[in-house]
Amino acid sequence: MPEMTFRVRWPDGSVTACYSPSSTIRDAFETGRRYPLDEFVARSRAALEHASTRVAEKYGFGCGQALAQIRAIEQRATQYRDHPAADVVVESFDS
Repeated sequence: MPEMTFRVRWPDGSVTACYSPSSTIRDAFETGRRYPLDEFVARSRAALEHASTRVAEKYGFGCGQALAQIRAIEQRATQYRDHPAADVVVESFDS
């Protein structure tokens, strides 16, 4: 279950590295594609919860970092709720 980061470009042009405990995050996103803010948040939450569940199945406990990443994404997204073109782009995946 290789952990990885995925680089995200927010509506204001800033880029952040996000953490996933599993490469299954690649199943949720396509690099270079624009995602409406709400869709990006929902996909991130679902993918990271799935990854945390996989960790729990293997090690007996979920991944706190994945849950913290969900909270960070949700918190960051609140900054763009009123942004007219609130799209998020997943720029890359890094192992």
